[in-house]
Amino acid sequence: MVKVSIEYTGGLHCSAQHGPSGATLETDAPVDNHGKGESFSPTDLVATALGSCMATVMGIYAERKGIDLRGMRIEVTKEMTQSAPRRIARLATTIQMPAGLAKEPALEHAALTCPVHQSLHPEVEKPVEFHWA
Repeated sequence: MVKVSIEYTGGLHCSAQHGPSGATLETDAPVDNHGKGESFSPTDLVATALGSCMATVMGIYAERKGIDLRGMRIEVTKEMTQSAPRRIARLATTIQMPAGLAKEPALEHAALTCPVHQSLHPEVEKPVEFHWA
């Protein structure tokens, strides 16, 4: 179990602290929802969680198999609904695999079965594109 402590600091900003490590991050509401966009929004963190979870699970598999994933790049594009209720409608992910790495279907499977991908509501579209060099 992990505890994250969040303090509302005013002006639509929050400060969050990761219990085990003490690491902190700041959030702000997005420009299209009354904020200044000065930091990650809460829904930006969902997109961040998806991409970094995919990378982490792929990394776990790669380390077990002696595969070097350094240089892998992941981009997640978040789209919000245009009508109520306001929610994440789509998280489109592009994964650029490192140059010289042969296609490894098990790595793709690892990404698609990461805990965050599996935890997102079924109504959230989650297309994933893999680009093998």
